[in-house]
Amino acid sequence: MSHDGVGPRAVMRSVAFLTAGALAVPALAGCSSDDDPASRPLAGGDIARADRARVADGGTLRWGVDTVPDTLNTFQADADATTTRIAQAVLPSMFRMDSRGRPVRNPDYLESAEVVETEPKQVVLYKLNQQAVWSDGREIGAADFAAQWRALSGKDSAYWTARNAGYDRIEKIERGKGALEVKVTFNRTYADWKSLFAPLYPKDVMGTPDSFNDGTRKKLKVTAGPFKVKKVDREDDEVTLTRNARWWGEPARLSTIVLREVPRDERVAALTAGTLDLAEIDATAARRISVAAGPRGTRTSGSASGGTSGSASGSASGSASAPGRADEGGTPLMGPGAAGRGAGRSAAKALRSWAVANGSDEEAADKEAAAREKRREAAAELTRERQALSSFEVRKSLEPAYTQLALNGAEGPLADERVRRAVARALDRRDLAEAVLKPLGLPAEPVGSHLALAGQTAYADSSGALGDQNAKEARALLADAGWVPGGPVEKKKGEKAAGGKGEKAASSDKDADDGTYIVGEDDGDAEEHGDAGSDGDNGDDHLAQDGAQHTRLKRGSVPGAYAPLGTAAPARAESAPLAKDGKALTLDFVLPSGTGSEVLSTVAGRITKMLERVGIRTEITKVDDESYFTDHIASGEYDLALYSWPATAFPATDARPVYAKPVPAADGSLNIEQNYTRVGTDQVDQLFDQALATLDDAKRAGLIRKADARIWAAAGSIPLYQRPQLTAARKDLANVGAFGFRTPVYEDMGYLKKGARGPAGTPGEKPAEPPASVSASESGSDPDFAPSSDADSDADSDAES
Repeated sequence: MSHDGVGPRAVMRSVAFLTAGALAVPALAGCSSDDDPASRPLAGGDIARADRARVADGGTLRWGVDTVPDTLNTFQADADATTTRIAQAVLPSMFRMDSRGRPVRNPDYLESAEVVETEPKQVVLYKLNQQAVWSDGREIGAADFAAQWRALSGKDSAYWTARNAGYDRIEKIERGKGALEVKVTFNRTYADWKSLFAPLYPKDVMGTPDSFNDGTRKKLKVTAGPFKVKKVDREDDEVTLTRNARWWGEPARLSTIVLREVPRDERVAALTAGTLDLAEIDATAARRISVAAGPRGTRTSGSASGGTSGSASGSASGSASAPGRADEGGTPLMGPGAAGRGAGRSAAKALRSWAVANGSDEEAADKEAAAREKRREAAAELTRERQALSSFEVRKSLEPAYTQLALNGAEGPLADERVRRAVARALDRRDLAEAVLKPLGLPAEPVGSHLALAGQTAYADSSGALGDQNAKEARALLADAGWVPGGPVEKKKGEKAAGGKGEKAASSDKDADDGTYIVGEDDGDAEEHGDAGSDGDNGDDHLAQDGAQHTRLKRGSVPGAYAPLGTAAPARAESAPLAKDGKALTLDFVLPSGTGSEVLSTVAGRITKMLERVGIRTEITKVDDESYFTDHIASGEYDLALYSWPATAFPATDARPVYAKPVPAADGSLNIEQNYTRVGTDQVDQLFDQALATLDDAKRAGLIRKADARIWAAAGSIPLYQRPQLTAARKDLANVGAFGFRTPVYEDMGYLKKGARGPAGTPGEKPAEPPASVSASESGSDPDFAPSSDADSDADSDAES
């Protein structure tokens, strides 16, 4: 779970939930066919795919990462995303993910793997690639599988494991007919058996608690991938991987991969300085690079690859980004008119600056001359940055993860399912998705499932189990729960909304009026303009707009009749706060405050306005990133929160802990495992259990969809949008970038040979329809997503003058 990034799959293995009433779940469609749009990812990977013959032999890839990991063991609690990245490059995995997030056999390690018996017990037979060996020369075999099972089974507490899901269902592991066969017998049917042994560690690591707990934290002596770990340097904050001489598969094109820890807000500087070749970046950095690089598919003069590959630069665009409209210039990522910064308003500023600097007022002239010199220096620095960044391009896709609004159902107003459902029905999820994704030129579809993403086998839009966005229905649910507009509120000294400590950044009550309303601005007018019909498509039921949809007139602004102070507002006055038993309906909205949290702040601001229109007030509390999860989300000190969950090919295993019903512990506390909303039902638990025991893929997918529909109905969390994945890459780097669902193939990564250019699309895949460039006014995006800045414009115009 992450609010800024996605942790490894290990994060998904753990449990929790509270109460939700029985609700009718609509009939669900069967398995998606390949013709169904839901069976295709919203955005494919963007890795500048190129045939290996076009990729040069040798070179070093300097890859920016968030951390140098504390451990190289993915099964330990402090493993992180970099731990996973290293494991993918140096260790075996029996299965890996394809472009649609489905597990596929990895032929470098497996000739076959299948269920060969189901009665009396499930038996899986693995036939290993006869060439597969560890870097010390020993064959990969049953002893390695058995050692990993014993370490992760949960039977020996001396092993400090973070998860044992699946391994606890194994009864025995034995050698098959030959050294290359491994026979795994389960004591309980386990449908997600393909999730096991990914990665597989050697028996030297898994054989004893000491080697498991401490032996792999700083080094990994024995590996079996295209690369091996040469050095973990915590002083220079980098991990160096080099070619594995005993690798039997396609030889790695790169000689070396250096994973270098660089904070996200310092990555543009590192790219400019030539110390990185590849890095995930945020939207602001992406726009700067896109402006410097020009449209995808073009070659920028002088864009050498920084000396790491020895080859000249060329665009290896895996799926070219769409150009902007011809009359605007730029691309969706650049923003409209980005190519023409420094024109218009900035020209007038430059003329005024020249006039002051050359005027008769000496003091003002000297001051302006100094300011102009600073701007010239800034312009020169900007030119240098753009020249350096012109060697890069932005590769973009959608991350296999989604951002959700979490509703804490443990106590307070949100313990009432009707209030949670009202919050959900007030949200325009499409508006939120468009605010984040549309300015980036990415598909802006709201996520329709908690348990899968578009393109994955189990995906289906089950949000209908909760109902579409509809302000009228939201108000009705709140009224049914006893929350009425304009009710008396008892103010208690020092009273706070539920939640943890932190800076109170904003409150939706800041613009509250004195309680006066205009006579006649009541039900009839609202019905006519806002609540006709129940589908939420009209008037104030459509919550996409940021501006106020009903203007409240101030006392004395126009002639009219006013109700006296203290008179309760009519039932249809949306701006009136709701109250119950003397308490206002105010929810504590907790957000992180660190670098990269700007998008979440923007999304939270939109959600706040949507909730305000149905009478729900919020208080936004911003807290340090370090304490956001541990002190607030995990401990339940919040009402509303935004964070992300990774998608998984094995939801019956990985998602069950996230949505299972909380269980009271012996000490009276609530064992929630990973269910941080504390909302769950017995029915969801039962559906997950049935899915885990169902080997038929189609039937299992149907059970997952039914579970998802009930999760929607309980309204503990509301999926909003799939996270954007933006990667800055040198233009001559191939087979690397924004991977989407697909597991990276490290041996294919490298620099294009001199003169080589990447194809226009990924072989075998239909290129996505180019999205049109969208202006901020068209998309309704906030200033956080604005593509240009006055600083750039001023610097450009002063340089010209």
